[in-house]
Amino acid sequence: MVTTQTPAIDKAMAVFAFLAENGRASFTQIQKATGLPKSTSSSLLASLLAHGLVSLEEGRYALGLRWYELGNKVEESLDIKRAAMEPLTQLRDRTQLTCHLGVLEGSSAIYVLKLESPTAIVIRSWVGRRLSLHSSGLGKALLAWLPEAKLNAILPDVDFVRRTDTTIVGVDAFREELAATRARGWAFDNAEDNDGVYCVAAPLINAAGEVTAAISVSGVSSQVNRANLDDIAAAVVATAGRIAADYRH
Repeated sequence: MVTTQTPAIDKAMAVFAFLAENGRASFTQIQKATGLPKSTSSSLLASLLAHGLVSLEEGRYALGLRWYELGNKVEESLDIKRAAMEPLTQLRDRTQLTCHLGVLEGSSAIYVLKLESPTAIVIRSWVGRRLSLHSSGLGKALLAWLPEAKLNAILPDVDFVRRTDTTIVGVDAFREELAATRARGWAFDNAEDNDGVYCVAAPLINAAGEVTAAISVSGVSSQVNRANLDDIAAAVVATAGRIAADYRH
């Protein structure tokens, strides 16, 4: 069994690895194969059952359906990245702005793809970075088209912390912002997450009308401003539509 500084995860991974290799197994088989004490094995398997990571039928354990769900999400993320690469590269070259692809992860957004601006202006971000839903263009785009019930489930977990002078910090004001976002078809971060950095974002909507991801472009005021905002937004929306159409196919 591989050991790290997180013993609980090491023990769970030992169980997962055994079940993945051997299929269904009894409690005794799992306990002996992993070398874990009976009491530890019992409590661990009970927790894994509660989370759907293992199943139990007729006294035998197996990997649970939660793995199927998680695997689909990973595959979906990879598929979206493949579909987004060429259109997002063209958007980057056309606008000269830093481009991102992001997905909703709980009560935050997370970057899964970043294309740097070809200019000398650097936007501090990276793949895997989590960002606030209320203060980012990407976050607004991911939320604005959600069904009301799903939005209501997420908003209580959003920490409306003020990041800049323009950050929206109240849930009512934020709901108004989401309504305005839907009405115009794209989201705008008015230097709400980082001082001096502006962002335009649009959702990727699948054939079922669900938001699967969002794309954004980011830049400073000399790059994103009132003079070119509409043109940039039109390019972002068109690119999002193209990626979503390619992804559906």
